[in-house]
Amino acid sequence: MPKHPSRQDIKLAADAVILTVQDGVFKALLIQMKKKPFAGAWAFPGGLLEDEETCEGATRRILASATGVKEAYLEQLGTFDDPGRDPLGRVVSVAYFALMPGVGIALRTTDKYADVRWWPVSKLPALAYDHRVIAKAAIERIRAKLGYTNVVWSLLPKTFTLASLQSVYEAILGAALDKRNFRKKVLASGLLESTGKMEKGAAHRPAELFRFSERRLAHIELL
Repeated sequence: MPKHPSRQDIKLAADAVILTVQDGVFKALLIQMKKKPFAGAWAFPGGLLEDEETCEGATRRILASATGVKEAYLEQLGTFDDPGRDPLGRVVSVAYFALMPGVGIALRTTDKYADVRWWPVSKLPALAYDHRVIAKAAIERIRAKLGYTNVVWSLLPKTFTLASLQSVYEAILGAALDKRNFRKKVLASGLLESTGKMEKGAAHRPAELFRFSERRLAHIELL
């Protein structure tokens, strides 16, 4: 197959903003870089596309290899193409955000990175490239989606209490919600169904366990 005649030297990369809620704290997953000029700095997992990959395919590969995460809700966030975003050359990034429950995750990384760690969204360290801009866009997107979709299902285990559900909303929004009003709206939405079981091992009075009627994206106003 003949090659394209253009002499452009522009690389295409994919970056993943991985978000969760753990113990009532909204967190993002970051890797610590080894290579210069950002050695020791933190960044979102990312990398260049391979020849036969789509942007989404590259993102899923990067999630699995850089962090050990294989299952996550994934949505394209946007394209970041500032000519100076990478000091080593022109790289255009297609960024995604990924959402996952905050339990049962065993993080691992490759020799390419020095470390992998969850960071509170409110206390992110200095980030490499333009990842601070990407972080801001991702956080704004998920906060907005809470208001008109059921995307919160991707941040919770299969069964959960109403208190746990409200805690996830509050952690992401950074604000308290009226307990009575929140539960009334959620239960009237039709998104949840009771499991008929109670939580086990609770130090307080056991609460009823619920699950989502469907664990896929739907548009519905909850807030």
